Amino acid sequence: MQLYKNHSLKIYNSLSSEKELFTPINEGNIGMYVCGPTVYSNVHLGNVRTFMSFDMIYRYLLHLGFKVRYVRNITDVGHIVDDVDDGEDKIAKKARLEQLEPMEIVQRYTVDFHDVLKQFNFLPPSIEPTATGHIIEQIEIVKQIIENGFGYEKNGSVYFDVVKFNKNHNYGKLSGRNIDEMLANTRDTDGQSDKRNPQDFALWKKAEPEHIMRWPSPWGIGFPGWHLECTAMSTKYLGETFDIHGGGMDLKFPHHECEIAQNEACTGHSPVNYWMHANMLTLNGKKMSKSTGNNILPSEIYNGGSPFLSKAFSANVARFFMMQAHYRSILDFTNDGIVAAEKGYNRLIEGLDIIKNLKPSASSSLDIPAWKLSCYEAMNDDFNTPILIANLFEGIRYVNVVNDGKETLTQADINLLNETLNEFTFDVIGIKDEKTTANNADKLEGVVEMLIQMRLEARANKNFALSDQIRDQLLNIGIQLKDGKEGTTFTI
Repeated sequence: MQLYKNHSLKIYNSLSSEKELFTPINEGNIGMYVCGPTVYSNVHLGNVRTFMSFDMIYRYLLHLGFKVRYVRNITDVGHIVDDVDDGEDKIAKKARLEQLEPMEIVQRYTVDFHDVLKQFNFLPPSIEPTATGHIIEQIEIVKQIIENGFGYEKNGSVYFDVVKFNKNHNYGKLSGRNIDEMLANTRDTDGQSDKRNPQDFALWKKAEPEHIMRWPSPWGIGFPGWHLECTAMSTKYLGETFDIHGGGMDLKFPHHECEIAQNEACTGHSPVNYWMHANMLTLNGKKMSKSTGNNILPSEIYNGGSPFLSKAFSANVARFFMMQAHYRSILDFTNDGIVAAEKGYNRLIEGLDIIKNLKPSASSSLDIPAWKLSCYEAMNDDFNTPILIANLFEGIRYVNVVNDGKETLTQADINLLNETLNEFTFDVIGIKDEKTTANNADKLEGVVEMLIQMRLEARANKNFALSDQIRDQLLNIGIQLKDGKEGTTFTI
C-alpha cells in the first residue's frame, strides 16, 4: 500500500540544518546509504544505537510503502588508527596483536556484528558491500579525481587537494567548518608530510613493507584511504546522486565532509540530497570508553553480566529504551532508565493482550482515526519516536478505559486501534513479537517430536536406514537427537 502518497514526511537535513519536506529522486523509490562498522572489535552499544536509529527509519519508509534500497557497508580495510592518514590500519593492528590473518579478524567481528543486530531484531540491509570487495572501483575514482585536477601523487601515495577544491567548492559545508580557520589552526609539520596542505587527505596510501593489507595500483602497492570506500560503494549501488546518507554524528567530519568533496571532485555535483546523523549514547552521564571502563557490551544487557546493571534485560526492553529518545538527541544509558523502560514496555505489551478481548459497542466515544493520525504525524516529523511512544501509551489508555467500561468502541474502531498499535510497535519501532516467536518454537518442537516418533517406529520395524536418515538430516540443520533410558530428547 502506497501510504506515502497521503503523508508529508519531513527530515532534518544536516546539510541545511533544517527540517525539509522529503521528496525522493524517483517517486516511490528511495536509495539510502549508512556507514557501517569497522570490524576490528566487538560492536559496542553506541554503535547499536546508531544502526538501530536507521533500522527504525528504514522500517518506517517501508511501512509507508516506499521501495527502499538500503546499503550499509562493512569496513574491512583502510581505517587508520585515530582516523588520520598516518598510522596503522586498525584491522591490521588487531591481526598483528592476535597473530591472525586480517580476514580472520574481519570474519570474527562481522559475525559478532550480525549476531548482535539479530538479537535486537534488525532488518538486514538490501546490500552489505565490503571495502575489500570494491578496490577496483576505488582506484577508478582516484584516477578520475586526479584527471579532474583535485588529486596529486607523491611518493606512491595520492592525496586530495582540499585548498584547490575549496576555490570553487565549499569544503566544510556539512560540518560548518571554515577551511581558512582550519589551516590557521594546524601546526606546521616541518615538511615531514607529503601533503601540499595540512588539510589534504589520503585517497590512496603507499604500503610500507610491514603493512599486511595491500593491493596493486597505478601508483604502486598500497591501500585505499578510509573515506574513499563509501564514495565508491554508495555511488555504485545508488547512483551518482541518491536520497539519504546516514551515519553517526562523529562521522560528519571528516568522513562525510570528505565524501562530499570526493563526489563533487569526481562528478561535479553533490552526491546526496538528505544527510542524516544519529547522536551518541552515553553511560551514566559519561562518554562510553573501553579504556576507562565506562563501557557496556550489548550482550551484557541480556546476559546480565554488567556491573552497571541490577539485572538482565531483554533485547526488546533495550530497544524500547533507545526508541524513547529522538535519534538526533544524546541518550544516557542508566540502570534506572532501563528499569523504567521495562515497566513501560510491559504496560504496552499487556495492553496489546487486553485489546483482543474488548467487547464492541454500537458506537464509539473515542476518536480512534484522529489518534491514528497523531501516530503518523509524530513519525512524519523527522521520525519522532518519543512522541510516537507517548501516543502508543495513549492508545493503551484507550484500551484500559474501554475494558473498564468507562468508554466505548465499535468493532471497527477496536480493529483499527489493534492494527495501528501492532504496526507501530512491531513493524516500525521494531519490537520483536515474542509471542509469535514462542508460537514458532512450539511448532518446531511439535514437528521434531513427530519426527522422533517416526524414527522410533522405523527402529521398531528394523528400518534402521530410515531411522539413521531422520537423525542425520536433523543434525544437518542443527537439531541433535540424544537417545537415553528415558527416551529420545533433542537440543538445538
